[in-house]
Amino acid sequence: MAQKMLKFVSQSREMPEKRAAQERAHDFGEIYREFAAAKAAEQASRCSQCGVPFCQTHCPLHNNIPDWLKLTAEGRLKEAYEVSQATNTFPEICGRICPQDRLCEGSCVIEQSGHGTVTIGAVEKYITDTAWEEGWVAPIAPRAERPESVGIIGAGPAGLAAADRLRRMGFQVTIYDRYDRSGGLLIYGIPGFKLEKHVVERRNRQLEAAGISFRMNCDVGRDISFEAIRAAHDAVLIGTGVYKARELKAPGSGLGGIVPALDYLTASNRVGFGDDVPAFADGTLNAEGKRVVVIGGGDTAMDCVRTAIRQGAKSVKCLYRRDRANMPGSQREVANAEEEGVEFVWLSAPKGFLGEDRVSGVKAVRMALGAADVTGRQTPEEVAGSDFTEPCELAIEALGFEPEDLVRLWGVQGLEVSRWGTIKADFRTHETSLAGVYAAGDIVRGASLVVWAIRDGCEAADAIAAQLGVARPAIAAE
Repeated sequence: MAQKMLKFVSQSREMPEKRAAQERAHDFGEIYREFAAAKAAEQASRCSQCGVPFCQTHCPLHNNIPDWLKLTAEGRLKEAYEVSQATNTFPEICGRICPQDRLCEGSCVIEQSGHGTVTIGAVEKYITDTAWEEGWVAPIAPRAERPESVGIIGAGPAGLAAADRLRRMGFQVTIYDRYDRSGGLLIYGIPGFKLEKHVVERRNRQLEAAGISFRMNCDVGRDISFEAIRAAHDAVLIGTGVYKARELKAPGSGLGGIVPALDYLTASNRVGFGDDVPAFADGTLNAEGKRVVVIGGGDTAMDCVRTAIRQGAKSVKCLYRRDRANMPGSQREVANAEEEGVEFVWLSAPKGFLGEDRVSGVKAVRMALGAADVTGRQTPEEVAGSDFTEPCELAIEALGFEPEDLVRLWGVQGLEVSRWGTIKADFRTHETSLAGVYAAGDIVRGASLVVWAIRDGCEAADAIAAQLGVARPAIAAE
């Protein structure tokens, strides 16, 4: 181990080469180039192989990170992929979009000692991309078919992770989704500069080839009833995510040119697929030539500001009520946005909108951070007499998401929900108040990270398998 590993003292941390801001700001290609084999091995060799791997502990999937870093450093890439795939259904996706700076890399022991974290996410991406290129990603082939069927509502990360795991055990799986493409936010919510769509489509093809049935453009409650799905399957998993946008209820909020973040991002991604998007063609969801103000400070806000830059906005500003240190979005994404020309207006909160028929500006006020709340974060407070206006022709609200009222939309009787509208489910088995009905991902925990949805989907799949007679759920490895 000492020969190949523990190089963090002599070898500095390096990320894959990042495309120049002037170049990448004009297209939706991923901004990081691929590691070369020697560079991946070099960076993996910086791992200290510590006795208590906090990177693994703070990964929601508890990936065996030190093990596949060591294998990568030794040039045993196929084995590294097998170890990575054993705990993560979609490692090539997590390697691209997980906020590693807040999870595994942020907990790295050598980072805490001042040597700079291991570039875990970049190595994970390299391992899996290499596996696809070399043909190491084997088709899903259950050892034996089982007669039981499972219906999954929602083709997002939770639903797809559960489908993958259940199919490997031999269950018959059908996925129902309202959209025309599988992937949920992976397809329509996350821009291509973070996750190129062929990466998701490749996994979708693998799942379809495995015998999973996809019923797309199928809106539960309209095209098929929830009870019909229950009657058709031995178990049902709800993995719909949360898509209802939070709105800023303030003077002028009904003006044209004020749009929800997800509508804006979906339109951009559809255009990337070559779809006809009237609201983009007529300029409603197109930032070209406009002064754009994005309200919010999470990862969705970062996706919006960087998309607006690529669409040719005249200027892009992001209003956030706290300071940079308290930004909920990834600091890496903030830095990328700044490089590309986004201006952050810290400690500012919107109070309303100006305009006649269409928005012409966002009324805002300066904020100061006061006493800490129950979460430990300082509460923003208005600074008297500090009102100002940010001119804009497009205002994008990236204020988070809430669950839809599934009980009403689906006409479900007996499905318990929380006071926030999320589905109540057992935190271990993910079973809901309805027998044989499970729920996983954001529809249970609220808007969260893709990696948590993957974990929830896998756990729910294991619980469903146990209920249907599989005593020991299969491991997700190829």
